[in-house]
Amino acid sequence: MKVRKSSTQDEVKKRKKAILFCLSDDKKKIIVEEGKEILVGEIGETVDDPYISFVKLLPPNDCRYGLYDATYETKESKKEDLVFIFWAPDSAPMKSKMIYASSKDAIKKKFTGIKHEWQVNGLEDIQDRSTLAEKLGGNVIISLEGKPL
Repeated sequence: MKVRKSSTQDEVKKRKKAILFCLSDDKKKIIVEEGKEILVGEIGETVDDPYISFVKLLPPNDCRYGLYDATYETKESKKEDLVFIFWAPDSAPMKSKMIYASSKDAIKKKFTGIKHEWQVNGLEDIQDRSTLAEKLGGNVIISLEGKPL
């Protein structure tokens, strides 16, 4: 996910734009959730809006960790920041919320380059891209993922 100085076009297309992590069945490991990722190469082909597609990957009744590589624009420049998202919907079981909350720091330590952390407790908090824009830089952001705010 991290930006590399020199990459071929194929390498860029295979880069992950967003990815979800879940607990293993035995609740002892944090693993990549199979099929729950968006590749940079999919944007514009099978994925029209990466932010909306990422929101749709979130399960309605359980917790997840997510990494989202946000591309946004201010009046001065284009930027890219890595956002760590702790998805803990109100409808998730209490035990799940507790396990995910207590494991959050362990997974965050494994990732370098996280610029922002965001705890989300329901779709109403994440559906509107302007909420993420606020996290990234407030009212100086004019577009997120190429879509004006």
